[in-house]
Amino acid sequence: MAKKPKALITGISGQDGSYLAELLFDKGYDVYGLLRRTSAGPPPYIEDLHLAKKLSYVYGNVRDLSTIRIAMEEVRPDEVYNLAAQSHVWVSFKVPDETWETNFYGVGRVVNEAMRVNKDVRVYQASTSEMFGSTPPPQSEASPFSPVSPYAEAKLKAHEEFIVAYREKYGLFAASGILFNHESPRRGKHFVTRKITHSLAKIKLGLQDKLELGNLEAKRDWGYAGDYVEAMHLILQQKKADDYVIATGESHTVRDFVNAAAAALDMPITWEGEGAHEVGKDKNGKVIIGVDPEFYRPNEVHYLLGDPNKARERLGWTRKVSFDQLVTMMVKSDYDSLKHLAP
Repeated sequence: MAKKPKALITGISGQDGSYLAELLFDKGYDVYGLLRRTSAGPPPYIEDLHLAKKLSYVYGNVRDLSTIRIAMEEVRPDEVYNLAAQSHVWVSFKVPDETWETNFYGVGRVVNEAMRVNKDVRVYQASTSEMFGSTPPPQSEASPFSPVSPYAEAKLKAHEEFIVAYREKYGLFAASGILFNHESPRRGKHFVTRKITHSLAKIKLGLQDKLELGNLEAKRDWGYAGDYVEAMHLILQQKKADDYVIATGESHTVRDFVNAAAAALDMPITWEGEGAHEVGKDKNGKVIIGVDPEFYRPNEVHYLLGDPNKARERLGWTRKVSFDQLVTMMVKSDYDSLKHLAP
């Protein structure tokens, strides 16, 4: 009987980690998740994976070299998916040192220890479209990087020093997915997309009066996390390690996302005003959307639009879930989880 491949996923408690674990289980892998010890414990969907699929935990933190060393020696993985990060761009301006410690030095710890225990290991690094920053769209693998946040700067430095350089210097199979924004019902509520769907569901149910947002004009290429983890796996199955833009090739504003979410709840919004004074009103004229400059980034990335042609041609990957389907999926999940609380 052939030996089952072993995969170690850092950042297992995030949306990508859970979807990736499910995918790898279905493909016959033994899956290990690197999990930080917290008083709150793992989120419910990770507990469900652990119980139903026998996900194996190894406790560790990418900021702690000794725990990474122990985890790698215990698992000796064939594939490592490094998804762990301080992943919130706005927060990175508040905690730049923590962001660098996790998103740059943490990558080095993971890559070096993985390579030490298995010279044939294949490493996937979760890079980000934020590395393009102010680069004009569409952004492809050939586009220059121009990061404008601590989050993006740390991610770019890790990409250059621990993925590209290790691939060229040591022959390590190190590859990155330069993923554009991807969302799901498992997205954290502090991210703008989930904040929108969760808050509008609460407003629909009479549990919240108003939603405050930042820059409504920011444009993003939004896809479904469940589709994007398929690309992660495909990237590590290639004969040669390389880097790939993973995106939908479509871009929408934050306002578009709000409109789509509101439409899915049958509560159309009428917009009035401009800039920080713009508001969104429901059909009765009540203001349910406002703009708070506090949520603007110090340096804004205005327009991200990915070119997924390389992933389509070389990986055979295309997104399956459309923008409207994604938004509807997220809104329905939030509405269904909250409706029992309605007065």
